[in-house]
Amino acid sequence: MFAEKPTLKGERVTLCPVGPEHAAGLHELVSDPEVRRLTGSHAISGKEPLLHWYATRADQPDRLDLAIMADGDYVGEIVLNKLDTDNLSCNLRIALIGARAFGRGYGTEAMELLLGHAFDTTPLHRISLGVFTFNDRARHVYKKVGFVEEGIERDALLWDGEWHDAVLMSILRPEWQARSRSLA
Repeated sequence: MFAEKPTLKGERVTLCPVGPEHAAGLHELVSDPEVRRLTGSHAISGKEPLLHWYATRADQPDRLDLAIMADGDYVGEIVLNKLDTDNLSCNLRIALIGARAFGRGYGTEAMELLLGHAFDTTPLHRISLGVFTFNDRARHVYKKVGFVEEGIERDALLWDGEWHDAVLMSILRPEWQARSRSLA
C-alpha cells in the first residue's frame, strides 16, 4: 500500500521520502532530551544505525517514512507504520527536531498533508496514534487535525522513575472527508 513514496508540498513544509541524506537530522532529533521524553524513546542510536535505517525505508512497502523539510532543512519525520491491510488501518507517528521546530505549524501542516494523501490515495479507513498525557502541545495538534480520543493506556511509560499514561486517538476516513469538505 505504501510502495510509492511521494513528495508532498505544503506552504511551510515539504514531506519527502527519507534517505541517508536525512540521517544527521534524525540523529539530532533522537539525541534531544526533550524530544526523547515526548516520544518515550529511552535509547539513543548512533549515526551508523540511523544511516542504515533511513537508507532502507524506501524498500518497505508496508510503511511510509517521510522527512519533514522546512526551508530546505530537516525538521522532523512523519511515519505511517503498523499497516493492517485486512482492517485498512495503520499507525501514525511524528517527531519534530526540537525547540527550533516547535510552535511553527510544521507538525500541523505535515499531518494535514499526510492524512490528505493517505485518505485520498489509499483505501485506508482508520489511522491511529498514541500520545503521552503530558504532551499537551501534540494532543492539541492531533485534535485540531481531527483525531478523536478513544481511551487511556494506563502506565504506558516509565520515565525518570514516574509512570505516565498514553492517550489513544484515531481518525476515520469519513471524519477526514467531512473535515476536508468543511474547510474547502
